[in-house]
Amino acid sequence: MQGASHLHGLNMADIVEITRAAAHEDQIHARLHAMLAEGIIPPGAKLNERELCAGLETSRTALREAIKRLAVSGLVELLPNRGAIAARLTEREVSGRFEVLAALEGLAGELAAISASEESRNSIGLLHEGLLAAYVRRDLAEYYRLNAEIHAAIIAAAGNPVLVQTYRSVNARVRSLRYRIVPGDAAWHSAMDDHCRMVTALAARDRAGLRNIMTRHLQARCDRILAILDEAGGRREANV
Repeated sequence: MQGASHLHGLNMADIVEITRAAAHEDQIHARLHAMLAEGIIPPGAKLNERELCAGLETSRTALREAIKRLAVSGLVELLPNRGAIAARLTEREVSGRFEVLAALEGLAGELAAISASEESRNSIGLLHEGLLAAYVRRDLAEYYRLNAEIHAAIIAAAGNPVLVQTYRSVNARVRSLRYRIVPGDAAWHSAMDDHCRMVTALAARDRAGLRNIMTRHLQARCDRILAILDEAGGRREANV
C-alpha cells in the first residue's frame, strides 16, 4: 500500500513519465557498466561527464545517478574535487576475487552437472562449437565473447539465483582484465582444451570432473593476469 500512496495524486501521464525516466537511467547504467567492465574506459581513466553525456545521449542527472550506482558496486571511485574515475585493481584484489570466482565456478559446475536441462546443455554445446571455430580462426575477440557466454550459461544452469548474483557482482570488477590477455599458443591451446573437457563433463553429468576443471581453469586465468600485472608494474618502475 505504501507504493500506492506514493503514487496518489499522479495521473497516468505522470506515472508513464516516471517509468520512462527510470528505464532510461537503468539503460545508461547498463551501458556505462559495460564500458567499464569491458575496458572501453580503462582503469584509472577519468569519467568525462560532457563526453559521456554526448556519447550516451543522456542528461547529466541520469549519468550521475548511474555513476553513483557504479561507485557502490566498486567499478567507479568518487574522488573529492576530482570527480569519478574508473576503479583500479591491485594485484591482491585480483588474486582475492579470482579465488572467490574459482570457488563459485567450481560450485556452479557441480550444480549444473546435476540440474542442467537438456536444452541448456545443447545450448552450451552450440556455444562451444562457435568457440572452437573462433579458436581455429584465431579470432580472439569472438573467442572471448563466446568464452564469457559459456561461463555465464554454466553459472545460470546451476539453478541457484544467489550464486548467479554473487558471481556477477564479484566478476564485474575483474571482467575487463580478460581483454588484456593475448595468450600464446600454448596457453590458448590449454584454455581450449579445458573448455572441451567442460562440455564433456557436463554432457556426462560428471559433478566432480566439471567442478575440478572449472576451478583449475579460473586459477590458470588468474595466474596469467597476475603475470601481466606484474610485468606492467615492473615496466613502470623501470621508467621512474
